[in-house]
Amino acid sequence: MDLTQVHKGVNKLKTKKRVGRGVGSGHGKTASRGHKGQWASAGSDKPIAVFEGGQMQLFRRIPKRGFSHGMWDKKFHVVNLGAIDAHFNDGDTVDPETVKKKGLANGPSDGIRILAKGEFSKKLTVRAHHVSKSAIEKIIAKGGVVEIIPPPAKPVRNKMGTKS
Repeated sequence: MDLTQVHKGVNKLKTKKRVGRGVGSGHGKTASRGHKGQWASAGSDKPIAVFEGGQMQLFRRIPKRGFSHGMWDKKFHVVNLGAIDAHFNDGDTVDPETVKKKGLANGPSDGIRILAKGEFSKKLTVRAHHVSKSAIEKIIAKGGVVEIIPPPAKPVRNKMGTKS
C-alpha cells in the first residue's frame, strides 16, 4: 500500500447542497420544496405541540372557570409541636434549617408553620414564619421564646412615574 491510495474515495469536506440556484443545478425552480402547500414558502415552521391542524385547540375550547392563587400563593411546611418535642433537646433553637436537617420538613417551601398539635414539654427557642396562637401559648408556658421571621419586604413602586 502506498500513501497516495490511503484517502481514495474519502470526502472529508462534503460540499453543501445549494438549492434554488437554477434549473441546471438539479435543485432549481422549487428548490426541492414541491409545488405550493404549507411547507413550500419561507417562514413555515413545524407546528407547535398544541396545533391541531387549524382546528380550535383543546385548551381554547374548554371553559375556564374559577380562580387560582397559584401565581402568588406560598407553600409552608406544617410542623406540629409534638414532632418538635420528639426531635429536639431542651434548650435547642428550632428554625427552618434545623427542622429540615431533622427531616421534619422536606422539599421546597417558602417557610415553616408551627401548630400546637401534640404534647410539648421542653424549653426551646422557636424561629418560624408562622406560629399559631395556641402554639405560642404552649411554648411560652414552658419558658421558651418565639420569634417570627418577617416576610421579605415588598418592593416600593412609584406609580406616578416621577423621580423622588
